[in-house]
Amino acid sequence: MKKWLGALLALALVLALAACGTSKQKSESNGNGGDQAKTTKLVVGASPVPHAEILEQAKPILKKKGIDLEIKTFTDYVLPNKALESKELDANYFQHIPYLNAQIKEFGYDFVNAGGIHIEPIGIYSKKYKKLSDLPNGAHLIMSNSVSDHGRLLSLLENEGLIKLKAGIDKTTADIKDVTDNPKHLKFDANYEPKLLPQIYKTGEGDAVLINSNYAIDAGLNPLKDAIAIEDKNSPYVNIIAVRKGDENKPAIKALVEALQSKEIQDFILNKYKGAVVPISK
Repeated sequence: MKKWLGALLALALVLALAACGTSKQKSESNGNGGDQAKTTKLVVGASPVPHAEILEQAKPILKKKGIDLEIKTFTDYVLPNKALESKELDANYFQHIPYLNAQIKEFGYDFVNAGGIHIEPIGIYSKKYKKLSDLPNGAHLIMSNSVSDHGRLLSLLENEGLIKLKAGIDKTTADIKDVTDNPKHLKFDANYEPKLLPQIYKTGEGDAVLINSNYAIDAGLNPLKDAIAIEDKNSPYVNIIAVRKGDENKPAIKALVEALQSKEIQDFILNKYKGAVVPISK
């Protein structure tokens, strides 16, 4: 009798353990464990402002699609592309199309544009003058040492009537040597890293400083209020998601671009940056 009861208890214990194992397997397949197994990790490099801030808003959208977005921030314009090439990143979001093209030409990167997200109008700032027409003869203009930005900066000055560029050139690749008319004899000082320009402006150096909006915003400036001149919304300098060639059709990359181009993210950009960052339409 005791042997029979012992065997019965042993059988019950085996069945109980089996049931627990089955329950655990179901939990891993259908519960949190299953979600983790199906989750795709996506690592994207970005400038802190506004790119990383915009990406943060996309995290919950991507989470619902089984994509775990990891954001790595960079404070310069060189390392994000190096990290993408070395496969430390799946994509980056910090650069506009002319800059990407210039980087491809200089370094031979095999990158492509996976989708445009927004425009950051570049601005001219001055501690000394309230409008561009007030700039004196021989005014000292401080600008980025990034050659890919020069055409953009010079085009803004041309649009404001301060200079003229050589006729027939591609203005996105224009440089200081392409200035053909400079009635105020403006002096161009293009020897500074873009990230240093807000501090240069705040310390009152030069007569005017031309600053990319992402660095201006990051430094607490409001491009719409603080700049004495700013690009209009028709700027060709669209900030994009860049990926290695062939990755643009990966489901996770497509989902990232779709999320960033969604109405939810476009509304966030408009409300957050008040026109200093402008979302593009699909």
